[in-house]
Amino acid sequence: MTGLQLGTAPARWTLLATVLASAMAFLDSTAVNVALPTIGTDLGSSLSGLQWTVTGYTLALAALILLGGALGDRFGRRRVFLVGVVWFAATSLLCGLAPSTGLLVAARVLQGIGGALLVPGSLSIIQASFVHADRGRAIGLWSGLGGIAGLGGPFLAGFLVDAVSWRWVFLLNVPLAVAVVLVSLRHVPESRDEGHHGRFDVAGSALAALALGGTTYALIDAGSGPGTWAALAVGLAAAAGFVARERTAADPMLPLVVFADRRFSGANLTTLAVYGALGGMSFFLVLQLQTVLGYDALAAGAAVVPSILLISLLSSRAGALAARTGPRLPMTVGPLVAAAGVLYLSFVDAGSRWATAVLPGSVLFGLGMALTVAPLTATVLDAAPDRLAGVASGVNNAVARAAQLLAVAALPLAVGLSGDDHPQPETFTDGYALAMRLCAVLLAVGGAVSLVTLRPSHQTGRPVTP
Repeated sequence: MTGLQLGTAPARWTLLATVLASAMAFLDSTAVNVALPTIGTDLGSSLSGLQWTVTGYTLALAALILLGGALGDRFGRRRVFLVGVVWFAATSLLCGLAPSTGLLVAARVLQGIGGALLVPGSLSIIQASFVHADRGRAIGLWSGLGGIAGLGGPFLAGFLVDAVSWRWVFLLNVPLAVAVVLVSLRHVPESRDEGHHGRFDVAGSALAALALGGTTYALIDAGSGPGTWAALAVGLAAAAGFVARERTAADPMLPLVVFADRRFSGANLTTLAVYGALGGMSFFLVLQLQTVLGYDALAAGAAVVPSILLISLLSSRAGALAARTGPRLPMTVGPLVAAAGVLYLSFVDAGSRWATAVLPGSVLFGLGMALTVAPLTATVLDAAPDRLAGVASGVNNAVARAAQLLAVAALPLAVGLSGDDHPQPETFTDGYALAMRLCAVLLAVGGAVSLVTLRPSHQTGRPVTP
């Protein structure tokens, strides 16, 4: 198969299908949070029920995302991607029709399984389908256009909740999925790893799911009781078993040799630092704007629109820049610029004005992330052999989600905030300022890791094919 070239009709259709599918997952992650209060009132949900409406999806997605990428590499990336899209749509319908909190949570867990199939599939299709020279820009377009879904999610959810029903936050996925299926069947090329001929690594996939699921549950449930430590023990034991299994398996799901490539390991370490900072910054800033400055939920979401808009508009250009210069420059400078923005935002306090206290920091953060996101994703995929594009995408997505969960779970404890401090503006502001400065440090660490691991001698070439 000759690769797709940007500017051609097949390339545009392929980008449309992968962006629309990813948009479903991005919309759900941002829009559902806005709908939670109304869901709670309508279904009589407890706080725990509302938490699991969000975390049930996250848990299933994180536990199975590596498996989803491996299945695509093995059995066909378009095929598994389409299974994920259809699954996601069917379970979105179940979410929209759920008559109780328990059934909604169950449907959200099932929805996470569909997300685990479609999210890594959308990126691995781009990696496997486009010519090498156009991959960076194509991934940048995917990142930027997908960011528009994150930008519009809260506003769309607010409109649907007020004008129609919270149920349409989920039901909207059904027509989107129909469009993705029609475009994919007609225009998206199929690809797979032709080197796999043995039996699928069932033991490895089960251990990977236990490792990711156990550690994710421990992060979600951090500090809640003995179940946290049991889940963490299961996750760590499964992770050790997974490494041992992949070292000895004749046809492993994740050949560990990919981690010998400095770019692959370095880019994933950068992902851990950058996305941890992103998760912590987003969590604390929105709470600060509401708790201390008195913003409502929609206004708090709108306050950070400039950063999301910059990421959406500039990611493609950053991908093209990295393709010309190599990823080291944007992935070093980008996190440092973002760190400056987060440091500026750490001074937001009671009486701060949006135009002078929030907007400049939001702009700096958006510029930095725009420089970072597309080159980071492209580097991870380019550092692995094309035949492992799905697994590489799954690894990177799992690292990003674990980093965000860890930041949200650990940062409040690290800055001395307890559950009773949230409504107290003065106490929360002190913790907020320290948490934001720690996020700035994480971003600076991400830039330093890129500087060290993406040295020019490692910007070209491919890892040894296992």
